[in-house]
Order: sequence, then C-alpha cells, then structure tokens
Amino acid sequence: MASLDTDLTDTPAHSHKRPGLMSLSLAAIGVVYGDIGTSPLYAFREAMLAAGATHGQVLREDVLGVLSLIVWALILIVTVKYVLILLRADNEGEGGTLSLLALAQRAMGRHNRAILLLGMIGAALFYGDAAITPAVSVLSAVEGLKLVTHEVDPFIEPIAIAIIIALFLVQNRGTEAVARFFGPVTLIWFLVMAAAGTHWMLQDLEVLSAVNPAHAVFFVLDNGKLGLVVLGAVFLAVTGAEALYADMGHFGKKPIQVAWLFVAFPALLLTYFGQGALVLSRPHAIENPFFLMFPGWALLPVVVLATLATIIASQAVITGAFSLTQQAVQLHMLPRMKIRHTSEAHQGQIYLPGVNQWLMLAVLALVVMFGSSSSLASAYGISVTGAMVVTATLAIIVAYKHWKLPLWLAVGMMLPFLLLDLTFLGANLIKIAEGGYVPLGIAAVMLIIMASWIRGSGIVVIKDREAELPLDTLLAQISKSASIATVPGTAVFLTSTPDLTPAALLHSLKHFKSLHEQNVILTIQTAEVPRVALEDRVRIEEIDDRFRRIALLYGYAEDPDVPQALLQCRKQGWKFDIMATSFILSRRRIRISTRSRIPTWQGKLFITLARNAAGASDYFRIPAGRVVEIGTQMNI
Repeated sequence: MASLDTDLTDTPAHSHKRPGLMSLSLAAIGVVYGDIGTSPLYAFREAMLAAGATHGQVLREDVLGVLSLIVWALILIVTVKYVLILLRADNEGEGGTLSLLALAQRAMGRHNRAILLLGMIGAALFYGDAAITPAVSVLSAVEGLKLVTHEVDPFIEPIAIAIIIALFLVQNRGTEAVARFFGPVTLIWFLVMAAAGTHWMLQDLEVLSAVNPAHAVFFVLDNGKLGLVVLGAVFLAVTGAEALYADMGHFGKKPIQVAWLFVAFPALLLTYFGQGALVLSRPHAIENPFFLMFPGWALLPVVVLATLATIIASQAVITGAFSLTQQAVQLHMLPRMKIRHTSEAHQGQIYLPGVNQWLMLAVLALVVMFGSSSSLASAYGISVTGAMVVTATLAIIVAYKHWKLPLWLAVGMMLPFLLLDLTFLGANLIKIAEGGYVPLGIAAVMLIIMASWIRGSGIVVIKDREAELPLDTLLAQISKSASIATVPGTAVFLTSTPDLTPAALLHSLKHFKSLHEQNVILTIQTAEVPRVALEDRVRIEEIDDRFRRIALLYGYAEDPDVPQALLQCRKQGWKFDIMATSFILSRRRIRISTRSRIPTWQGKLFITLARNAAGASDYFRIPAGRVVEIGTQMNI
C-alpha cells in the first residue's frame, strides 16, 4: 500500500452538485438509521426481562432505571460520541473502521502493526454484527404475528427464513430501485413508533423523569452484577450507531446529523417512554411491549411495516459488508474477490457474490440455531461493543496525530466514551455462554483469515525480492544481447515490485527469446485515502526507448480499472493501441517448503485463499482476450 505525501483532492464524482440537504437526510433515515430504528422491537423488553420483570410484576424503579440507561446511552454514545465528535474524523469524506485505520496510519507517517491489528479486529467484529443483525431483526418483526393469531406460531421460523433467503437473492439486482423506498418507509416507521409512544407516554408522564441520570446510576449501583447484565441488554438500543459513521461517505456529515437530531432520536425516545408507560399500567405487556402499544386493528399493518423496516435494516448491514470487504481487499487485508457494479450512476453500489453467499448461510444458521429473537439478543451486542472500543481507540490516535490536539486533550475527549464502551463490552461478555460466542467466533475466523493473508502475502513479497532480478540489471543484459528477437505491439507486465523484473517477463525471455517493441512495467498501488483524483491516477517513468514504468494509484474505496486508467496515459503523451497490447501476467502455484517461515496450517489457509482469489484479469477489468498467463512456482 502506497503512502501519499501530497493532499489529494476529491474525484469529479464527488465534486458534482449533490442532492439537497432534505433529500439526503431522507435517504440517510432509511439507510443509516434502519438498524438502530428497529432496536425498539426488542431492546426495552430484553432489558426489563434481564432486570427480573415478570408477566405479572413490573417495578416502577426498574422501569425508570432501564429507561434512564437507554436515554443516556442514546445521548452519550450516539449523539455525542458519533454524531458530534466522530463524524468530524472523516478520511476525505469517508467513515468507518477501515477509513479510520487508514487515517490513523497516514497520520502516523508509517505503518504501525498495533494500529493495523486494531483495524483488523474492528473489521472482523463487523462481520459478526452483519450476520446477527438480519437474523435478530427479521425474527423480532415476524414474531409480532403471534399477537395477531397463535396459529402462526409454528410458521414464525420458516417465514423468517423465507424473507432472509429472498433478501439475499435480490442482492445481485442492486439496491438502487429498492433504496428509493428506504427513506420514506423508515420515516413512516419512525412516525408510527413516535405516535404510539406519545399516546402511552401521556398516560404516565412520570416516565419523563428517566431523563434524570440519577435513575440510571442508582439502578446500576443498587443491583450489582444484575445491573451489569441489564447494561448488556440496554446496549441493544444503540446497535447500529457504527452505521452512521460508516455511511458518512454516502450522504455526508450534515444530512446524517439532521436525520438523527430531528427524526430518529426524538422518535426513539418517545417509543421507549411509551413502552415504559405501557408496562407500568399493564405489567402483562412485558411479553411484547412494542407491538402491544398498538390497538388490535393496527397490529397486522404494524407487523408488515416492522418487517419492511427490518428488511431495510438488514439491507444496510449487507451493503456495509460489501463495502467493508471491498476496502479490505484494496488495503491488502483480504484476497481479491469478484466485485460487480449494480449501478452505472453510483460507484459505491456493488455486489460481491462470495460475501453474499457466506453471509446468507451464516444468517440462516443463526435463525435455525437460536429460533427466536430473545435467544439471539444474548448473542447480539458483543461484536458491536467491541467495534466501538476499536473506533474510540483509533479516534484518540487520529485526534492526537491528525488533528494535532495536545495528548491530554485527545485522551480526555475520547477516554470517557472509551470507558463507557468498555463497560458495555464487559456487560456483554457476561453473555458469552448464552450465545455471545457466535459473533466472537465469526470475528475470530475473519481475523485468522485476514492475518493469514497479510502474513502469507508478506512472505511472497520477500521471496520475490530474494528471487527476482533488479530491472536495471536485466535491461543492461538485454542491451548487450543480440539473440533476443523483437515482436510488434506492446506488452504490459503487472507487478507489485516495479524495481524488480516481473517473473512473467523473465519467463517470457527464457522461453520465447523475444521482446515486444514496447514494454510496460505496471504497478497498481492503493492510497490511504478513499478516492484519488483522475489527474493523480497515472505516473509514467520513461526508462529507455523500449521500457517504461507506469504506476496506477487508486483510493481504497475505488475499483481498479486498468484499460480505463491507461487511457489517461494518452494525455501524458504515451500513444498505444489497446488491440495491439498484451497483458502478460504471472500465475503462481504456491507450495509450503520444509523450512517454511509460516506455520503449516496458516500456510495451507493462505494457499487456499490464493487459489480462490479472483483472477487479476477479472479484478483489474482487463479484457480476457488480451491476457497471457505464464505459470510459475514458489515455495513459502
């Protein structure tokens, strides 16, 4: 990954006139707040059950304590930490764990293993969240049908499975058509929740006293370990907060802030206050306080609306998994994967078949294993709290190194939030045996995959440097040799080490005893910014009359398109005919040597990942008819 010393401006794609603030805010309501907007389906119920509430007995101090914890979690974690502070920590307009990682690395001025590990952990935890969110959200919505008729009980799980399968099967069509409805549907969802919450809140206005943080503090102190258990359930109310930071690049800072402060936040507060007032007047409503806020005639329409809202929440996290994977591939943390663009107008709308398939299997497995949203709620939270701890830690580094704040101020600003996140993480770790092992297991698998790929790729680069010939040395030998024939056209050799002779070039000379009239040593580099301006895309270095080096620079949120980038070379004076150009690639066969620098299991995993990686020609969009592959073998 190349580091940049110059400030790179945004691409034209980001500089054109964007839609208005209101339309962007409406879109943000759908995509950004879909996840946190479905938390009222289960968060208050699970927190009250954790506090010991039963179907016939609900204590007023418990209700006020739980409500106060939820209110202040929304204020401190979502409003202050994310909306007011972290949205300022953008990397050229992009947010999210890997954007923060790239920003921290750039601010440090060098690659730091501890920062890289933090970023890897944050990304791995996101995959755990991406698997659980669709499962718990869809199940909790469909379970509302039980209140309409008990005859549907045996079909809750099959209905949820059918919805989830349909959701993943339509991913290859792209989200553009569906996304137009995300904002309006989620806005209606928030308004319906707020209306029901307001109705019940007015029945018992004492619930508003939960705004006093003393209720939260005394509840935790008076209940000891039970208070910590309840904290873990309360955290369900803020799951989805990471999404508003990760989706900053799609909507911008201001629309996300407007959508939260004027729609999502007030609606959520009213909903939770309403649920609190309901269970105080009708303790039996603790069975499902969200759906029981509505009269019988409204139940079925609200269940349908809730199902739509959970599908939108799931869609947002699936899209996030695609974007995160693309960034991880570009940052060389994962092997190349097939990426399909589902929209000609919006570059960020992508579909990764491999990620979609594995994520669907993981979600379906969770639905079958746990069977209900209450069971899954125990597994929910650990991955999100872990990711929040990573984000807060990286934010301290960015505030100190990038914002140039004094160390005491950088630490003082984020430390309270880090301690709060660690408290929630501790509260959720209690639930490991009840299902918390699931997201941790998914994160551990992803972390092992990323670590193995990074380590194996590093060894391959070292072996390349040991085995390959410096390019200058080869050119000196060629100039003295009269036995090498010249063939017409241009040959492009892809390599990650432009100062060394590509293996494909050495093998081509060895077997064919010939060289093309024009030869290009092509390197594709990834910058630590999301996008690179077109004028900074191409760098050409003339070596002699037959050889030149070309470096193509891409941001970590961009897809490399080699033929399109090479057209930029015409503006810099290099004329070539794409139909007379051959792209000569080296296809390695990797084996584990007896004196390997990597454990055998990790080496086998790396080899499996390398074999299943998307081919360079597909990934870099090189026309298949122009590609020549030369096989080589390497022992690691």
